[in-house]
Amino acid sequence: MNRLTAHMRNFAQDETGAATAEYAIATMAAVGFAGLLVAILKGDAVRGLLTNVITGALGMAG
Repeated sequence: MNRLTAHMRNFAQDETGAATAEYAIATMAAVGFAGLLVAILKGDAVRGLLTNVITGALGMAG
């Protein structure tokens, strides 16, 4: 029984690949967020709003 307990303890403390898994999760979250932004920015209302903001900014600059 001690051998099994020692093996389980070592297995639970082994963090090999933990950083890689965290990077993978963060990358997937970033990709999902980027996809959401693309979907939102393709909308006509947002496109019109951005056009107005850019036109206004260029009008103030020139």
